[in-house]
Amino acid sequence: MPPTAPTPPLVVVPDWPAPPAVRAFTTTRWLPGLSQPPYDAFNLGLRTGEDEATVRANRALLERAFALPAAPRWLHQVHGDRSLRLTEEILDGEPQADAAFTTRPGVVLAILTADCLPILLAADDGAEVAAIHAGWRGLAAGVIESCVRRLRTPGARLIAWLGPAIGARSYEVGAEVRERLLAHAAEAEAAFAPSRSGHWWCDLSVLARQRLVALGVRRVHGGDFDTFGDARFYSHRRDGARSGRFATLIWRAA
Repeated sequence: MPPTAPTPPLVVVPDWPAPPAVRAFTTTRWLPGLSQPPYDAFNLGLRTGEDEATVRANRALLERAFALPAAPRWLHQVHGDRSLRLTEEILDGEPQADAAFTTRPGVVLAILTADCLPILLAADDGAEVAAIHAGWRGLAAGVIESCVRRLRTPGARLIAWLGPAIGARSYEVGAEVRERLLAHAAEAEAAFAPSRSGHWWCDLSVLARQRLVALGVRRVHGGDFDTFGDARFYSHRRDGARSGRFATLIWRAA
């Protein structure tokens, strides 16, 4: 009998030295959910064009299947720089922000992406966690800086993980995007490689690492994914406007 191909993991667990009290994972589209094509099977994004009831049912499945300590604190992400401190109190709806952080056990932070870069942060003693949504617009707006500077934990005591995002050889940008990102620091040049005339390949992970290191966060892990080329993940650039969203979650255990 021929060997059976290994089953790909249905979630991605960060490979980082976070303390035991910190829990985190990234979902994939292959989790057994209720979404139908082209969103099959586990779309978690409300603003993707899929029926809202289906997405909410997937979110409920997520909470039950992984025995989360509470419902994830979803954000209305707008590619800006706003970061929120979240406590156990329930907020109405989904507040507009692109980063969240907490010191409260059991508060589940959630970032939705489909090519943008999800970034997780944890204090090395497990006392504080954060989640950041960092596409090129968020990077240009300073979302990483906005979040890290509001944390109680100094950068030298933070550990970071760069989750699944579009890879450097799949993400082509034009001159305007490159110029916006180069305006932040000359070292950003290292994140770009020429493709065709007037266009460059852009490495979001390199840009994020540079920003984190500048803030004192030197323990940075991950960043070796490519949502465009990996069918486990939704990719807006690959699938177009009718792409779902996967989630990257982090929380402190009680």
